Amino acid sequence: MCIDFRDLNKPFPKDFYPLPRIDQLVDSTSGCELLSMMDVSQGYHQIILAPEDRKKVSFTTSEGTFCYVAMPFGLKNAGATYQRLVDKIFRPQIGRNIEVYVDDMLV
Repeated sequence: MCIDFRDLNKPFPKDFYPLPRIDQLVDSTSGCELLSMMDVSQGYHQIILAPEDRKKVSFTTSEGTFCYVAMPFGLKNAGATYQRLVDKIFRPQIGRNIEVYVDDMLV
């Protein structure tokens, strides 16, 4: 299911939380003997929406009206929100033995 959130996104200011620079991530692997890449499956869908926000991402089909309970793809600030969360979770390890770019992790 693909929902067009353009109208919902319009009034919200862009979150300019910075994504890591790819060149710095590549440089951080210099000298490593082993690397593992991990991709979080449906990463955005792992972030549960506050109950009061779920109605904002509701949609109607011929089968009825539904709403997401987890963050859907297509919201303007989904990428920044996800990056901020994983940066917080992995802060003690980032730069030591893990690098995180949105839902991709390099260990």
